[in-house]
Amino acid sequence: MRREGLNAFDSCLEAAGLGRLTSAGISVFQVNMGSLCNLSCGHCHVNAGPDGKEVMGPAVMDQCLRVIERERFPVVDVTGGAPEMNSGYRRFVSECVSFGCHVRTRTNLAVLLQDRFSGLPAFWASRNIEVIGSLPYYLEETADRQRGRGVFAASIKAIEALNMAGYGVSGSPLVLNLVYNPCGAYLAPGQRSIESDFREQLAKRYGVSFTSLFTITNMPVGRFLEFLERSGNLKRYQEKLRAAFNPAAAANVMCRNTVSVGWDGSLYDCDFNQALKLGCGVTHAHIKDYSPELLASRQIVTGVHCFGCTAGAGSSCTGAVA
Repeated sequence: MRREGLNAFDSCLEAAGLGRLTSAGISVFQVNMGSLCNLSCGHCHVNAGPDGKEVMGPAVMDQCLRVIERERFPVVDVTGGAPEMNSGYRRFVSECVSFGCHVRTRTNLAVLLQDRFSGLPAFWASRNIEVIGSLPYYLEETADRQRGRGVFAASIKAIEALNMAGYGVSGSPLVLNLVYNPCGAYLAPGQRSIESDFREQLAKRYGVSFTSLFTITNMPVGRFLEFLERSGNLKRYQEKLRAAFNPAAAANVMCRNTVSVGWDGSLYDCDFNQALKLGCGVTHAHIKDYSPELLASRQIVTGVHCFGCTAGAGSSCTGAVA
């Protein structure tokens, strides 16, 4: 029986003996540069696209940098949209590196074929920035069905350019991780097994390589939620996620060591909560009022979408967690 005041996800946590989710301290500072993107992918939880108007400006970016300089987070994770398309992107990541933070940058890969972004592989390499590139599948037809015609071919060319810069090749310290999202309303296979398939097929078919593969569950949020509703699969998919609830994954969800900053400086427990406008449950949840004491001990704001991060081996911005 669900106790009064608990949502369905919190009830599952309680039944598993885990209690409500609370922060275990902040080691990852995630910054969303905005919804501007060159693509409009079918699984996108932030509804990013070429018409994206929510773009982080210099003032908020400077507020983030002041906090990063003061707190010296081990990891700064830069995401979007296509974060590269923010005019302040290069300055931001360069300053984060200068503070001694390990910087992870997320990319849809295809954006690198545009002339003004073609120099990014060399820019990233010179700063030892970890690159996380989205590649839903190793077959062109399947990937293009989710991301748009011609995007897969562009992504392969981008990986070639990254390999040429030293990313994801044997013996190089430059890390190129790829992200797999299921192309439909189902769960990802085991991360290790599908990584092996990706590595073999991408090498054989296209002669490209990468460091690791992350499997990420499609969250019933944003554009993917709209797809589930249109296709009549929402209830079935939600039930599938809930049935696959794994206490071991729940104990290691990314929100426990992450704080996420939206394009306008608002603070969230994760990027998915940001898409749903579920702000951090702390007073004055904005970067200008950043309080490490409050945030490091906060209770995480949850909802039924959280079953996506705890299904099977779990899902996070760096893949499986259990």
